[in-house]
Amino acid sequence: MAKIKFEDLVVFENENYAIINKPPFIASLDDRNDPLNILSLAKAFNEDFQLCHRLDKETSGALVVAKNQEAYRHLSIQFEKRTVAKVYHAIVEGVHNFVDRKVDLALLSLAKGTVVTSLKGKPALTLFNTVKAYRGYTLVACRPETGRMHQIRVHLTALNAPITGDTTYGGKPFYLSAIKKNYNLKRMTEEQPLIKRFALHALKISFQDVDGSNLEIEAPYPKDFKVLVKQLERCE
Repeated sequence: MAKIKFEDLVVFENENYAIINKPPFIASLDDRNDPLNILSLAKAFNEDFQLCHRLDKETSGALVVAKNQEAYRHLSIQFEKRTVAKVYHAIVEGVHNFVDRKVDLALLSLAKGTVVTSLKGKPALTLFNTVKAYRGYTLVACRPETGRMHQIRVHLTALNAPITGDTTYGGKPFYLSAIKKNYNLKRMTEEQPLIKRFALHALKISFQDVDGSNLEIEAPYPKDFKVLVKQLERCE
């Protein structure tokens, strides 16, 4: 992986916040297995910077960094009150027509780092809408009302629509041969998944700035997600 600079990830910045487009495969916070993480990149750029929330290591997209303590506190309160609006895009298996489909299933974290639905868990609510259906797959907009670990991933699996590539929760790797007619693989080579992670991207985040104005920031698809969508479009 090429050397990453914090400033190259920024998609929006003002005096209070820097919103970055987090690449996949980079942890948000300290990772024992990898010294590279978004928090360390932010702190190396400016010691006062603080992450306001986190994304899973494989998840790409909009991540908010507070540039001062007042901004951090201001957004933390909004997260607590659930007034921060987030939209994720996911490519899921199967053809689904979700129209404000609500999943209200409590989630329980297990010791091995996975999550299950359980009456003993914490409340979790997500709204799902189909953006576009393809041959065997669907692009889905996901609006989590709560911020539980792996919430979108587990709730989609509960709808029998696991995220492609999410082997932890029932998804399978995405191979081009599955959708492309007459797909020819070079001799003596093994087909590789088109996307080497689960296909989840934090597309948009909306919240209130310190001065009361509304901020709505969008993070474009990274290359691997963009390629996946393009191939699905071609094979309709």
